[in-house]
Amino acid sequence: MSAPILTVKNVSCTYISRSMGLFGKKEKKLVLDNVSLEIGRGEIFGLTGVSGSGKSTLGRCILGLLDYKGEIIIDGIAQSPGKAEFGAGKNIRGGKNIRGKALKAGAVFQDPGGALNPVKKIGWLLEEPLKIHGIGTAAERDAQADKMLDLIGLDSSYKKRFPGELSSGQKQRVSIGCALMLKPLLLVADEPVSALDVSTGAQIINLLKELNQTLGLSILFISHNINLVNYLCDRIAVINKGKI
Repeated sequence: MSAPILTVKNVSCTYISRSMGLFGKKEKKLVLDNVSLEIGRGEIFGLTGVSGSGKSTLGRCILGLLDYKGEIIIDGIAQSPGKAEFGAGKNIRGGKNIRGKALKAGAVFQDPGGALNPVKKIGWLLEEPLKIHGIGTAAERDAQADKMLDLIGLDSSYKKRFPGELSSGQKQRVSIGCALMLKPLLLVADEPVSALDVSTGAQIINLLKELNQTLGLSILFISHNINLVNYLCDRIAVINKGKI
């Protein structure tokens, strides 16, 4: 068997909060407790559990958005933890680490409207990852955007539209397209259909299955809906109170 595309070894993550506001005592909450799992190449792996169980936190650790203890290996390369710090006036630190991971793993989030810049056209949004990484000429990036739109079930006319002109399902298709522009080996899909109606969500699920088959894309599918996870995924892990 080939080496897994993702290996998570003994990963733990702790959140720090203040119970009484800014001047309150710091409290630590263990969100991930010694989590280990592997995802094979071309596999759709489901991660499910109740709200607050640590599903999204694990996804963010894999993407390099949160600090953690343990080891995460993507495509045979050990990743260093992200140094993320959130709050008023704070930016995500460890930018180089996150930028490097973007070439290995793409992210699709729950709210497609919040994931897309509302003042930029779809063509600009699709080309942005290529611009950041200095990939291709303007003409080549434009052609890549056309190919991606075709892959996600939209046509080239959408390049001139703003996110506000799209339906929720079309926005999520664009979000998936943006995540795939750098040709990642792993897609982390965090509740990608929970904000959509049933019929639109079914279309997105079918799109993910098609991308898995045509691109050989490995997918970590995070969802609280066990029936949906059971339908889509090759293997399933259930997480509860930070433990698999």
